[in-house]
Amino acid sequence: MGPAPTAARAQCPYCGVGCGLELRPPAASAAEPVWVARGDRHHPSSLGQVCVKGATVGATLHGGRLTTPLWRADRREPLRPVSWDEAMERLVDGIRSTLASRGSDGLAMYGSGQFLSEDYYLAQKLFKGFLGCNHFDANSRLCMSAAVSGYSHSLGADGPPCCYDDLDLADVVVLIGTNTAECHPVLWQRLLKRRRRDPGACRLIVIDPRRTATAAAADLHLALQPGTDLALLLGLGHQLLRHGAVDRAFVAAHTHGAEAWTALAEEWSVARSAAVCGVAEADLLAAAAAWAQGQRVLSAWSMGVNQSSEGSATVSGIINLHLLTGQIGRPGAGPFSLTGQPNAMGGREAGGLAQLLPGYRAIAEPQHRAELEAHWGLAPGAIDPKPGRSVWEQVLAMERGELGLWWVAATNPLVSLPWLDRVRQAVERCPLVVLSEAYAGTETEAVAHLVLPAAQWSEKTGVMTNSERRVTLCPAFRTPPGEARADWAILADLGRRLGFTDAFAYSEGPAGAAAIHAEFVAITAGRPCDMTGLSHGLLAAHGPQQWPFPAGTAPGGGSARLYTDHRFATPDGRARFWADAPGGAAEPPCDDYPLVLTVGRYLGHWHTMTRTGRVERLRHEHPEALLEVHPGDAIAAGLCDGGWAQVCSRRATITARVLITDGIRPGTVFLPMHWGASQPNPCEANRLMHDLCCPRSRQPELKGAAVRLAPTLR
Repeated sequence: MGPAPTAARAQCPYCGVGCGLELRPPAASAAEPVWVARGDRHHPSSLGQVCVKGATVGATLHGGRLTTPLWRADRREPLRPVSWDEAMERLVDGIRSTLASRGSDGLAMYGSGQFLSEDYYLAQKLFKGFLGCNHFDANSRLCMSAAVSGYSHSLGADGPPCCYDDLDLADVVVLIGTNTAECHPVLWQRLLKRRRRDPGACRLIVIDPRRTATAAAADLHLALQPGTDLALLLGLGHQLLRHGAVDRAFVAAHTHGAEAWTALAEEWSVARSAAVCGVAEADLLAAAAAWAQGQRVLSAWSMGVNQSSEGSATVSGIINLHLLTGQIGRPGAGPFSLTGQPNAMGGREAGGLAQLLPGYRAIAEPQHRAELEAHWGLAPGAIDPKPGRSVWEQVLAMERGELGLWWVAATNPLVSLPWLDRVRQAVERCPLVVLSEAYAGTETEAVAHLVLPAAQWSEKTGVMTNSERRVTLCPAFRTPPGEARADWAILADLGRRLGFTDAFAYSEGPAGAAAIHAEFVAITAGRPCDMTGLSHGLLAAHGPQQWPFPAGTAPGGGSARLYTDHRFATPDGRARFWADAPGGAAEPPCDDYPLVLTVGRYLGHWHTMTRTGRVERLRHEHPEALLEVHPGDAIAAGLCDGGWAQVCSRRATITARVLITDGIRPGTVFLPMHWGASQPNPCEANRLMHDLCCPRSRQPELKGAAVRLAPTLR
């Protein structure tokens, strides 16, 4: 027997808030080996707070796990256990045969914000470097790629310029397209506590089609028509110009493009914007007045902005208002993207999207490719200059028969992608589908040929970065079940078996993870996300740190905020206004499909319920998906509260239990996205969604599909 497990500190593996957890080992006499989680008072991002998901995460670690590699040549056969040697031989053979028959374009990998940064980095090194294949994308494409694009477009680089302390300092907080109370609950509680402690110190404006728990607490709620966020922002900008709320000195000294944006905003009167958005003119005027009068205005957004065909333009539209009023780079102010996943920020730093390279670099930039080629010891020109396929482009490539191997890791795309029926048909055309996964029985496992049991958070050492750019070391505090291995260890083993022995000569365990981290942060030198002063040792000794954290920085000396000198990450140091005209929803309602379906999360569940669906307390709180329908729309469709409805789009029909509520605007209906085909009471909302996406970020519009309703007996 090994030594008894000891208590540990780590970052929570759920949302992008990145709360600190203290984990206590199960008692020796416990019937089940359940670790007890509580908030870590020493973690500066959460100060001991934790939500119901984080508090129950210990119950998800041991049950329902994959413990041995599985294989089948034919999906009609059951998966059977195989050794790691056989599994890796089949993976190596699949890669080599694909390279021989289709070239590197025949390979693709789809990763996850559940990866540690070490997993992310090694995947980029193997695929984009040594295999010459840029087709690595991650499920951050579905949640944060519009924020990446918008920040880069407007400010010159990705990276939220704000920090959580700004919630305590802002006198106006604008939440747009975020149900913070349910999706980032610890930040929400922090804001509520401040408002209770000092009533009137902070005005809260919420922009959302639903009266969520977030909107219910707002001083002003603008229940806009889905897909009209950009029109609303231009209406606010129009009125800020009328208020004279322009920081002309800031605009002149630190920005470009204000003239073109101003000309566009002049066209969007309050009356026009309010009519397009379906909100009261008085409410839009009140929101603009609050912004104009605010000394410290903080805006925050999440999926409701990003998951749109205008996602990148809307992010830039938010940033435009901050540039106009000089509300950026100072305490309590700025445009703050609330990240969806625990390490989506780390993935962006490590190059974990199809257009990126590690260190906030772009594949399309020759100098950036050359820097990575030198860092990895590759010949000049080894990295393909063409950006890789986004996840939806990977699906289309499978549909066309162009992919020979698709490798999915730490995510469940057969629930989370749009137009699921089309996805399933495309995946079934792929000759070899590989799944690295911690849990048995996911919907993606049902289409896989080779399943690799993965060690997850708690069983491997590495770092994660949360929404305020704070890096936390997450140690391995429990033994992986059975033969499960860390994702980075699987990638390193594969690299060696493919013949890249020296480049992937990392030992398995914490020392190997520390070596990978050191190699990764070295390539961030001089970049906006400079982390050259960080190491596993420093993080273990001094706790979480914010970047930028260049070499020589003292512990605690990282930057809480970016752009405090008002010099931006563009070649000339100036931020950019972008004048994007609104186009509206990609699939607007019509006579045949008169309603707009929008999707989202419940407080107690996470993504596709791979973890939370195993916790009895959370299943009890949210036993099924409920279709929220406005009373007028329910009457028109002949629906009754608690009854069943058929929900039909141009792509599929599903059934859902009805919840009639005036908390959603007329013409809009809502479903949670968690329930896949493997769950009790399945309700596959994403079967209904279309594939149209933002042209800049390639992020699918998962917040709006035209649907119709009809009563059914189920």
